[in-house]
This record gives sequence, structure tokens and C-alpha cells, in this order.
Amino acid sequence: MADPKRISRAFTDISLSFQPHPVTGDLSVLKNERAINRAVRNIVQTNFGDKYFDPDFGSDLRGQLFELVDFANAAAVEDQILEALLNYEPRIDNIDVVVDPKPDTNEYEVTVSYEIIGQEFPPQTYTFILEATRSEEHTSELQSQFRISYAVFCLK
Repeated sequence: MADPKRISRAFTDISLSFQPHPVTGDLSVLKNERAINRAVRNIVQTNFGDKYFDPDFGSDLRGQLFELVDFANAAAVEDQILEALLNYEPRIDNIDVVVDPKPDTNEYEVTVSYEIIGQEFPPQTYTFILEATRSEEHTSELQSQFRISYAVFCLK
């Protein structure tokens, strides 16, 4: 009877930095666990609607960033990351997502741990910080909205 665990060949992916290889001049290639680590990172950091023709790809972490930083929203972030990885990364198993809310600094510390299916790699861990930041464009948009609402308030 065949082993129920999948045995995979090597995994490869193109580096999204598009930096040429210093010797060959070709695009850099990520191999094995580095390729899967990059795929996990891309899935987690992609927002819904960012991938053309697949609007459900990714997670809605951006929407959670401007909510209160507490344990309830941390659980929602955990669920979103776990669901995205279960739906879009079939090469990993035993996924564990831990989100530590830090209300004093208005951020979440996120740790994603997983094992790669079909290869003898040690368990992988990806840790990152989620924090709400505003671009200059967003800030100027908010300022213009504030000016408009202030002008309406003064007219009343």
C-alpha cells in the first residue's frame, strides 16, 4: 500500500525582487523551503482583490489594522491568516498562527509556524509585525476630508 504522505520534488519560484543573478544575469530563483517561505509571506501579505481574477486570494489584514488592538481582533487576524494558508498553500501542513496584540504600540506580533509536506525540512517559522501606518496620500486625503467637514460644521 502506498504511503499516504505526499513525497514532492524540489520546489522552485522566481524571486520577486527581479534582481539578476550576479554571474549569469538571469532572474534569481528561490528553491525549496525559501520558495515556500516566500509563497507563505505573499499569501499573508496580499489583500483581498489585489490578485486579478481571484479576488478571494489573500487575507483582509489591512481591514483589521485600524480596529482596536485587543485579543478579540487578534483572534480574527489569526483566523484570517490560517484560512488563507489552508486555502492557497497546499504544500504546508501543521500550521500554527500566534498573534500577540500589543495595544501600547498599536501593533500585532504575528508568528506563523508550519511544516513542508513531502520534504525533510525542519519546521519553518515566519514572524512579522502588523501595524497601522498611513501614507502621505492617505494623510492628505484625511486632512482634506477634515477641512470639508470643518467647513460644513462652520456653515451650520
